[in-house]
Amino acid sequence: MSQVIRLGISTCPNDTFAFHALMNQLVDWRGLEFQIELLDIQELNERLFRGEFDIAKASFHAALRLADCMLVLPSGSALGFGVGPLLLAASPDTRPVSAEQVTLCPGELTTAALLFQLFYPHTTRIEHTLFSAIMPALEEHRADFGVCIHEGRFTWQAEGLTLVEDLGTRWESETHCPLPLGGILGATALGHNLLSTVQAVILDSLQHSLSNRASALPTMRKYAQEFDDGVMMQHVDLYVNDWTVDLGDIGHESLRELSRRAQSIGLIAQSMPALRVLK
Repeated sequence: MSQVIRLGISTCPNDTFAFHALMNQLVDWRGLEFQIELLDIQELNERLFRGEFDIAKASFHAALRLADCMLVLPSGSALGFGVGPLLLAASPDTRPVSAEQVTLCPGELTTAALLFQLFYPHTTRIEHTLFSAIMPALEEHRADFGVCIHEGRFTWQAEGLTLVEDLGTRWESETHCPLPLGGILGATALGHNLLSTVQAVILDSLQHSLSNRASALPTMRKYAQEFDDGVMMQHVDLYVNDWTVDLGDIGHESLRELSRRAQSIGLIAQSMPALRVLK
């Protein structure tokens, strides 16, 4: 009987691009059986904490809190320069300065929320909501600020919103590292050999799409919030890069820097181990 792997990935174009061939069994599953679910990143984070996936995409914020029982796989991560979340405002010429103000974040365990707390500590009240609900809430002035991720990076101007700060650019200027947003985590309980097999299938799937980018579009369209092919491919261009293929030394250093900074403000306990990447 095949080993069943409970796999969770996000509905974002970069994930559906990378996992298109795996999802449609266009690459060899290497004797495994994948049970695949596609969810919002915060749902993935929460269900990983409940032990409901063997392998899943997660925010690196969540990964830091799971470092005692999960490994980061070398392939499938989203990190880079110019990829960070945007802090948007409902009204021009406003800044996060008061506890009477409300900032919407796309989930408590998202890296976006971590960055807001790193750069704007003890300012506004933070509320968490689905990432796709943030810009509509700002347009209707139901919140003062929102940390925008995914396709909204390309559409916020058309919605009449104001950019307060690119949080990714600030990260880059302060750390000189690419911003680590999310990666593929695997449960250490699976063992090294099984994790290595899953990693090989994921790398095959990613390389399949990279060799024929247009082939992944039908899968991407099925799950995208933004249905314009050009916007989806912009998303892929931004979030799928050499570090997605393999984290490498620079990716490892970015993860260490994220851990150091999260610990410095008390978001991650000093006793937690550093993120470990499957070798």
